[in-house]
Amino acid sequence: MLCRLLRVAGAEVKVVMTPTAKEFITPVTMATLSKNPIAVEFYNPENGDWHSHISMGEWADCYLIAPATANTLAKMAYGIADNLLLTTYLSARCQTVVAPAMDCDMFCHEATQENLAKLRERGVVVLESPEGELASGLMGKGRMAEPEQIVEAIDRLLSPKQSLAGRRIMVTAGATIEAIDPVRYISNHSTGKMGYAIAESLARRGAEVVLVSGKTALQTPQGVRRVDVISAEEMYNAAVAEFEGADCAVMCAAVADYTPAEVATSKIKKSDSEFTLALRKTKDIAFELGKVKGARKIVGFALETDNEQSNAEKKLREKNLDMIVLNSLRDKGAGFGCDTNKVTFIDGSQREELPLASKAEVAERIADKIEELF
Repeated sequence: MLCRLLRVAGAEVKVVMTPTAKEFITPVTMATLSKNPIAVEFYNPENGDWHSHISMGEWADCYLIAPATANTLAKMAYGIADNLLLTTYLSARCQTVVAPAMDCDMFCHEATQENLAKLRERGVVVLESPEGELASGLMGKGRMAEPEQIVEAIDRLLSPKQSLAGRRIMVTAGATIEAIDPVRYISNHSTGKMGYAIAESLARRGAEVVLVSGKTALQTPQGVRRVDVISAEEMYNAAVAEFEGADCAVMCAAVADYTPAEVATSKIKKSDSEFTLALRKTKDIAFELGKVKGARKIVGFALETDNEQSNAEKKLREKNLDMIVLNSLRDKGAGFGCDTNKVTFIDGSQREELPLASKAEVAERIADKIEELF
């Protein structure tokens, strides 16, 4: 399927197979799908022709290894060249992309993670391995990225249109967690879906994106650097630090407005009496960044339940934002946990209301607006 999708996308595909790969799919099948002869051995056993790993490495604009097993990744990390796939990797002058695929224990093993880190340091693009059911029957990380995601990553890597290239953009996403004691905390229902979709859209347009992320179960978008935080204070410190070299900030995270005044060092035991929890205000990240932004751009978010437009306009003015994205929990299909959203862009005196759309589509429109701000 991956080979077919690459060809549908307009790519010319040549396939290098390992001897073991032939046990899963035949070379004839891959030759039919790729419309090119398949290379497996160093020499063609029928006529003795040499399969030049050097010429193949020079020919390609991108060398994709999918699936990339733990064995192949380890050999790549240490320069072992005992099959045609590996000698081609060592000869390739183009960008190499790997899509790891193995059982979760193998993927999480320290040796595999060290090998992946070595490859990243050398400039190899390592596609995210999503969680899911594996061939062993276990659930966990180690699945190969979906073919559509791989093609999208390759397209983004080779795409000549990079409308936000050279721009550095910070996106905040997800929920913060404010500890009450070692067991309990205060948080909210944010899943981070909107912020992650925005980060992905901006990265696809060539921006250097850093994602300051609170609590979420989402995978890091391809091409995005992620900074994980827990509390509102940690998000404030990370956002201030990352904003230093940024051209724009997109403040999409659901940050707690209040945090416990004191955090108990041990679990608070239940008693017959009422329990009162003292709270103190957290720092308003968007407001603080707005005070020092200068020529930089800031896009804020407003999730409201009452007086939506007036509250959003107030935030736009008081926090010195360039644009605010308003959505209401009263709109069906909008808000936390949904794959859709219904928003209104507010920019000074201008209003643009969008119909209900997927968060990916909304993210694209937000990216359009950010391009207009620049």
